[in-house]
Amino acid sequence: MATNASLDLDIQDGAGDSYIINNNSYVSAKEVYGGYRCADRGLLLPFISEYTWPEEVRALLYLVGLLYCFLGVAIIADIFMGSIEKITSKTRKVYLTSEKEDEPEVIEVRIWSDAVANLTLMALGSSAPEILLSIIEVIGNGFNSGELGPGTIVGSAAFNLFVISAVCVISIPEGETRRIKDIKVFAVTAVFSIVAYLWLLIMLVSVSVNEVEVWEAVVTFLLFPSLVILAWLAEKNFCGVPNKTDTSKQIELGNFQPGETDKFLKERQYFRDGRLDRDGLVAFIKEVKNYPGLTDEDAAVLAASKLVESQSHSRMWYRVGAVRSMTGGRKTQPQLSYKLKERSKDRMKTLIMLEDGTNQVYSAMNEHPEAPTVGEVPKVMPHKNAIIDFHAATAAVMENIGKFPVAICRSGKLDSRVSIRVETIDGTATEGQDYIPINEVITFESGETEKIIEVEIINDNQWEPDEEFFLKLSLLVDSEKRKGVQLGRISIMEITILNDDEPGMVMFQKRGFLVKESIGNAVIPVVRKNGADGEITVKWRTIDKSAVSGRDFEGGEGILIFKHTEIEQNIEIPIIDDMTPEKDEHFEIELYNPEGGAKLGQISRTAVTITNDDDFNNVLSNMMMMTNANLDALQVHHDTYVSQIKDALNVNGGDIENATGMDYVLHFLTFGWKIIFSLVPPPSILGGWLCFFVSLGAIGVLTAIIGDLASIFGCLVGLEDSVTAITFVALGTSLPDTFASKTAAVQEKFADNAVGNVTGSNSVNVFLGLGLPWLIASIYHAVKGTPFVVKAGSLGFSVGLFTGLCVVTIGLLMCRRVFGVFGKAELGGPTIPKYISGFAMICLWLIYVLCASFQAYGHFGKVK
Repeated sequence: MATNASLDLDIQDGAGDSYIINNNSYVSAKEVYGGYRCADRGLLLPFISEYTWPEEVRALLYLVGLLYCFLGVAIIADIFMGSIEKITSKTRKVYLTSEKEDEPEVIEVRIWSDAVANLTLMALGSSAPEILLSIIEVIGNGFNSGELGPGTIVGSAAFNLFVISAVCVISIPEGETRRIKDIKVFAVTAVFSIVAYLWLLIMLVSVSVNEVEVWEAVVTFLLFPSLVILAWLAEKNFCGVPNKTDTSKQIELGNFQPGETDKFLKERQYFRDGRLDRDGLVAFIKEVKNYPGLTDEDAAVLAASKLVESQSHSRMWYRVGAVRSMTGGRKTQPQLSYKLKERSKDRMKTLIMLEDGTNQVYSAMNEHPEAPTVGEVPKVMPHKNAIIDFHAATAAVMENIGKFPVAICRSGKLDSRVSIRVETIDGTATEGQDYIPINEVITFESGETEKIIEVEIINDNQWEPDEEFFLKLSLLVDSEKRKGVQLGRISIMEITILNDDEPGMVMFQKRGFLVKESIGNAVIPVVRKNGADGEITVKWRTIDKSAVSGRDFEGGEGILIFKHTEIEQNIEIPIIDDMTPEKDEHFEIELYNPEGGAKLGQISRTAVTITNDDDFNNVLSNMMMMTNANLDALQVHHDTYVSQIKDALNVNGGDIENATGMDYVLHFLTFGWKIIFSLVPPPSILGGWLCFFVSLGAIGVLTAIIGDLASIFGCLVGLEDSVTAITFVALGTSLPDTFASKTAAVQEKFADNAVGNVTGSNSVNVFLGLGLPWLIASIYHAVKGTPFVVKAGSLGFSVGLFTGLCVVTIGLLMCRRVFGVFGKAELGGPTIPKYISGFAMICLWLIYVLCASFQAYGHFGKVK
């Protein structure tokens, strides 16, 4: 073997792990692949040598990789949540007595208790990255404790409690509140959240300083099942004063509280418990018939939307929705097209549009060669504006009447001063020859509901056929004076000039009318002929024939009032649509007892025949199928690989019509993760358990990479692991929960899904995220005869600080629940106290982050 001397080599030691051979510098493989700065901080990373990379570039790449992996772990957590939803959605059938002896009512109730599901699988689903990060760090460090995992557990708990609670308090709409419904469960989880961190602090700085013994780890881990059992007992109300209503039966019978039935009907809850049934769909179709121009497909989307609204949702459902919004994925809530959104906005306008003479007046003006085109009949919004219109759409006057009054009415909002312009428009009658033109501004004072204007007719003493002209209402040009006022449905009035000064006769236009069962209201016109002088009245009543009042229509009696010169009024009869195939049926309407000098005409009685539109069984079947198809598309989990891969490939889950520009950007950024994780077995296989464990393993691998990225990034920029944990990692893992809680706070009636589960999740983080890895590590060291060292240091200070601030925050939430100045609710309430509370919680989080960071760098002294 040749020696250095025989080879004539001059070898000298260089800087670090380098050598100088014959004046040439060489670096060892050990130095290249592991000797550079921060190369030894990761368990899996770096995959390749970064020896020649500038540290600034490395730091930027690790930061981008960290953020990108946060998106990846959010997507796989979405799939993980889907498996949990599949597991916890298992139900059992409950048979109840019904009116039919041979057909008992069958309903399904969940097997899993809400409290147990929230604190076990769902808490694991939302906190899996933090818990697995702590476990992987301990195992990767040779069963020795690190700072990143415990720091993330505490930092995430701080962000959840302080920031998420603040966001939820502030985000409630003006004038609304949200209270925690299951306050006993919240009390249990709140106490345990404080006990968990107090116990953690006692372990680190009191019982066995800087060491965790086996019994301490066992106690920490066993607090988890203790929490679950106590929360379940509180939910079932085994302790304390019994509820006035049996909670279990409420769940089975639909969660109705005493006195809620009227509210249920007022809010139009068509689908009880969020279940699609025939009766609910029938009621919904009746409502949809009030929307003109909607197709069956549109109605099915609206029905699915209503179903989702009426269902109770878990925190997991909101978290999945938040993740999909962040990644451009398929939404968990129905997305209405632009047309349906506009239809929903115009719902109130559509319902108050009546089939009276207004449409005929507008049509006459639009078709008349000498009259200007005025467009469609205006739609009104009485809850937002003052509505100005004429009392009637038509009137007839004698040519020799001279001046006669016309009433302009105001409805809707009456609390402001509004003005409107009224002017005449020629028809066959000409201004200056047949009538005196009008062009003036009418002003309604606050609370004033009617104005009278005088219209003057010119008598030229020559025979002429009947002629007509129009009165038109219009808004003023000044934009300021247009605010708060709107034209009503009778903003054009037709005036016919007659040669008759008799009160006239009243009669129906026709002897019979044919209406569809789904029409809603049958509008039957009554006309006044052979005169229109003075005010007259006539009574009317319905007469049952094959159609029966109360079963097929809502009959009764009433009085029609014709003011001076008015020649047409309408009788409205609500038609009951029972959505069952049946023969044509009819009833009659009779006019009687006219007053004011009028007489009954030839047609004083008319028949109204109710016909079936279609075969409603087929309609209902198609609607049920389309609605179920829309509901299937909104499930949080997939049943097949095909649908899973299709969703991954397409923006917004394939709903291109409703995809936004941001959806496309987010879909592009997360496309790689979606394709990879679409290969995870769908939850439909083996009841969701296969998907559960595969996605949990994927979260574990991704969490290990996140831990390496965070640790190396912190090292490169000079951050301690404890500081990186409570800032970057805690925020990245908790951001989906923030959006989920905000959505739940706004959409839910109670605050349980928004903030009620935060304390339980924080407790589970300690019991599983620290209890489990510390139990494994303490047993390992006990077997080897060595102590399991967990230095209090920054962790002890962080835990103590968080525990104190946690008590303050929970106390603030309880004060909000008790005191009227906050609205007696945890969330929402009066504006100023609401924002003060939210700002205070944000300040508490900033105090925690700043103080914990300062201590980590020794500004408060090192805790031993």
